[in-house]
Amino acid sequence: MVHVLQNDTWRVGVLPHTAASLAFAQIQHEGVWCDFMRPTPPEHQDEPLNCASYLLVPWSNRIRDAQFRFAGHTYQLRPSFADGTAIHGVGRHYAWQVTASSTTHIRLEFDSRQHEQVNFPFVFRSWVEYTLDGQDFRTRLGVHNVDQQPMPAGFGTHPMLQRSLTHPDDVLSLELPFAKSYPLVNCLPVGEPVPVPAALDYQRLRRAGDVFVDDCLTERNMARNIMLKYDKSKVQIAHWLDFLYTHLVMYMPVGQSFIALEPVTNANDGFNLAATGAHNHGVFVLDPGEMREAMSGYTITT
Repeated sequence: MVHVLQNDTWRVGVLPHTAASLAFAQIQHEGVWCDFMRPTPPEHQDEPLNCASYLLVPWSNRIRDAQFRFAGHTYQLRPSFADGTAIHGVGRHYAWQVTASSTTHIRLEFDSRQHEQVNFPFVFRSWVEYTLDGQDFRTRLGVHNVDQQPMPAGFGTHPMLQRSLTHPDDVLSLELPFAKSYPLVNCLPVGEPVPVPAALDYQRLRRAGDVFVDDCLTERNMARNIMLKYDKSKVQIAHWLDFLYTHLVMYMPVGQSFIALEPVTNANDGFNLAATGAHNHGVFVLDPGEMREAMSGYTITT
């Protein structure tokens, strides 16, 4: 069942039983509700990867060979992707419990202690809050270590953003304040971040490209927001992020109506990067009882 949040500007559909994923996120423009995120067909609303957006917790993107080393121990997870990696955390595999809701706000929680054989060696809980407030659509996401030992963690969101808002010639342009990207092989880092190549360089506003991209950006300029502008309708949206979101995964499939701009705290294979002493991996360590949360949001500026 879809829980709908709505005000005069935003309409958002939340799917508690599909890992607190989003069925849709729409903007009202000239009296018409327009899909800002790729809408989820009703027959796929129980599949997070086919939703308008889903949550990545307690890590984002891939873990090489579904294995990582932490505090002197090696942990083997079950692979969850065809390439043999463990991908996008475990929260997306479970229903989340609604703990508070209204017409413009909802809070949902997940607790790994309530499930058996969770594909993560540490016990944790997580929560998300979606809030509409005027021109803002905000997401607050957090994780809490309820284990008796420290644990590595990271999180993020995976929104599918429409290339066109009102009609096919309403083309999306992007400004992404990230100066570096990781050299990747099969989406896994093979070196330290380097200056973004031309295909990934959106530090100045330009139209979204039409070549395949699946890359991880870093070295974010914290003084600037991500900007999205739809050329024909003149709708401009600032996508702002808390400081924990030091990375952005940019995914642009060829021939599709959407792209993904995923704000994430950790780099691809971040747990293993951290274990090797690499810099800027973004993984944080939570002591028992410690929690971490971050806010992100979209603000319509025109």
